Amino acid sequence: MNRGKANPLIPMACALLCAGLISCAPKEVAQKPPVAGDTAVAKVGEQVVWASDVRREAVAEGLINEGEPLDISSALFAQALDEVIDIKVMAAEAAKRKLDLSPAAQRRLAAAHDRMMQTLLLESVLEKTITPKSTQGLYEEQAKLVQGSMEYRARQIVVATPQEADEVRRQASQKNADFGALAAQRSIDPATKFNGGDLGYFTGDVMPDAYKVALKDAKTGALVGPFKTEAGFVVLKVEDVRPERPIDFDAAKPQIIKFQTLAVTKDVIDDLRKQAKIKILVEQPKTTPGAPREPESAPPPAAANTPVTK
Repeated sequence: MNRGKANPLIPMACALLCAGLISCAPKEVAQKPPVAGDTAVAKVGEQVVWASDVRREAVAEGLINEGEPLDISSALFAQALDEVIDIKVMAAEAAKRKLDLSPAAQRRLAAAHDRMMQTLLLESVLEKTITPKSTQGLYEEQAKLVQGSMEYRARQIVVATPQEADEVRRQASQKNADFGALAAQRSIDPATKFNGGDLGYFTGDVMPDAYKVALKDAKTGALVGPFKTEAGFVVLKVEDVRPERPIDFDAAKPQIIKFQTLAVTKDVIDDLRKQAKIKILVEQPKTTPGAPREPESAPPPAAANTPVTK
């Protein structure tokens, strides 16, 4: 598990909850287990620190991913516990100094509260919407789309002129010709010439159109080309042709859940904005003809704070 980088959909508002909301009302924090089976792991003044508090901080810090367990005896837990204690003692000192009472501070705390309420709403919706059944169903739909598609493994030689390409094909078609060695000698493609021109396995839709057309009826062992591309003139040696294999469900699951999360989040925001009475009080920027536009599939800004439902 990569500890260095948090999942982009992890709720960043967790940190705001610790740093903002606790400071404005420390006495209102529950002194009983917030979730069933929770464990008290520390006390800061009269405030109990629960294992779930520490785990939430670990997620916010990117130490673990959403839904990943955290052993209370681990060094990682101790690191996150130190962070929670630091936050609590500093929040208590800020409250003691009445730093939360100024109008500006109240606006910032209100904004932190709004972000957390946003996260809680999305968690509630996502928990009901993104289920193992819905994720499995979406996976099966996508798996059906790849049925009938072919996957190729090929080596390539790229040269600068059609004359060179014809010569390369002639050399490659000779008995006992070593296509990989020929690629190392003749190809001008720096990405593949030093591994014998090996492109690995690929499908036609991930390659330039010229490759897709050239490989349409290709069989294992065939020489294909030459054909022209932006890089030059290409000759291919087809190593293998097989039906495309759908990605394993466990490997696809994180991306499916991410897609579901973004889609549900967008639907929730769109519906709520339609119902709300919104009036923009400042002049909006005018759209410049020909200027690049954000794609409709782009996630809404709030999606960056959206939790992943497991």
